[in-house]
Amino acid sequence: MRDLLNHLVAHRSGALFLLAIAAFLETYGDACFQSALYRASGMSRALAFVGGALSLAAYGLIVNAPRWDFGKLIGVYVVLFFLLAQIVARVKFGQAPTLSILIGGALIVAGGAVISFGG
Repeated sequence: MRDLLNHLVAHRSGALFLLAIAAFLETYGDACFQSALYRASGMSRALAFVGGALSLAAYGLIVNAPRWDFGKLIGVYVVLFFLLAQIVARVKFGQAPTLSILIGGALIVAGGAVISFGG
């Protein structure tokens, strides 16, 4: 698995793909824990905790197994995480972003661009 991940991150599109998967897994894992803590009971609570733990474990493997300069990619990752978190908040929890979230999100996207393309 490590060899496959290293092969993927050797190319810009592969690294972006893995970062998108990692951001999804982290967002989904966090959403599972939020559901387990505040919106579920009984067996659905247990399943949400298990789903969250598995998702976050997979995230950790995807981020830490390949040999890449994560510091250079963190800007893209933060942008992807923010965008996916807003999608999950809207779809799963019915939470629309406020004006301050939209403005802050624009700053996050701008910061990601500076980190990624600033040299």
